[in-house]
Amino acid sequence: MTEMEQTVEQKYPRAFHGCRPQHALWDDFSVRHPKMPLERRAKIFSPFDALRGFDLAIEDKLRLYVDKRELSEEEQQRLNEALTRLFALTRSRKMTRDRPVRATVTFFVPCQDENCGAYGCRGSYETVCGTVRKVDPLLTRTILIGDRTVDFPDLAEITIDEEE
Repeated sequence: MTEMEQTVEQKYPRAFHGCRPQHALWDDFSVRHPKMPLERRAKIFSPFDALRGFDLAIEDKLRLYVDKRELSEEEQQRLNEALTRLFALTRSRKMTRDRPVRATVTFFVPCQDENCGAYGCRGSYETVCGTVRKVDPLLTRTILIGDRTVDFPDLAEITIDEEE
């Protein structure tokens, strides 16, 4: 068995099977090095991210981007009907507060990574489920669902969750 194949237990049997060193209560070592509280001791062994955000950057590079698809006439009609219905159900804040409307919205999100070949021309589709707070078909042409604002041109599908 080579040295690389040896386990920690085989390499350092005394340290592995030994326990924490014990010192007299007020000896010189204990005075200079008091026992560390468990809360602080746990911080020493917590994971450390030396390159903050690097994992997210790698994840972004692995994301697959697609072209924005054109909706058929039938899909556009269904989308318009759902938007009209949502607008009627969320016309005022009182209506939204008294009877919240839940929906699932699928929409296109363009690529935001300037270093990616898909920047500006491709993106991905995201789905958000939540309470529809506002539909503005005139001024901003957006729908506010949960804390996300989605533009009408980016919408792909809307499903209104029916409640009895």
